[in-house]
Amino acid sequence: MVRLPKKDGPPKIVRQPRRFGADVADFLFFGFFGDTGAIKGTILSRMTLVEYKKAFLKYSPIESFAAGIELSGQEVKALRNKLGSLDGARVVVRGGEAFIVGMTIPPYQVANSPKGYDAEHSRRLLLTKKEIVILADAESKKGLTIIPLEVYTAGRLVKARIAIVRGKGKADRREDLKKRDALRETERVLKTR
Repeated sequence: MVRLPKKDGPPKIVRQPRRFGADVADFLFFGFFGDTGAIKGTILSRMTLVEYKKAFLKYSPIESFAAGIELSGQEVKALRNKLGSLDGARVVVRGGEAFIVGMTIPPYQVANSPKGYDAEHSRRLLLTKKEIVILADAESKKGLTIIPLEVYTAGRLVKARIAIVRGKGKADRREDLKKRDALRETERVLKTR
C-alpha cells in the first residue's frame, strides 16, 4: 500500500460556536466588549430596559445573578418600549424553579391584548440548578431576600439581574445619603475650579 503525501494548502476555516458563559456576561454587565468567546465581528449591545432605582437605597447586595426571563412576545415589546416596573417585585423559589413575583408589565397594545392578560402574573426565571439551589438556600435564611435589580437586553435576549440582598436600617440609609451628598458637593467644587 502506497501512502500519498498530504496536500499543502490553505487551512480549513473552522467555525467556533457562540459561547455565552459567565465570562462574557460579566464583560457585558460592565460594558467591556472583549474577544472572550464571542464571534469576531459581532457586537453584543446591552441596554437597560427597566430598573429598580431604590434598590441600593433600601438594600445592601450580597450576590447577584444574570437570569433569562420567560416572556410572551407582547411583554418583550412592552419592555423594549421601557414600559414596566420592578417596584415591590421579588424572587421566590418554588418546586425547583425561580419566579419573579410583583413585576408589572402592562400590555403593549391595550386593544390587542388577550382578555385574560394579567400585568402582574409571576414570570419564570431561567437559571441553572446550582443557582436555584443557592437562591433557595438564601431565601430560607432570616434577613435575606431576593430582588430583581434590572431587566436588560444582552444582544437579542432579554435578561434580568437579580440579587440576594439584606435590608438596610434607617441609620445605614442616612449614612449612605450623607456619603452621596458629600460626593456631589466635592464633584461640584471640582467642576467649578
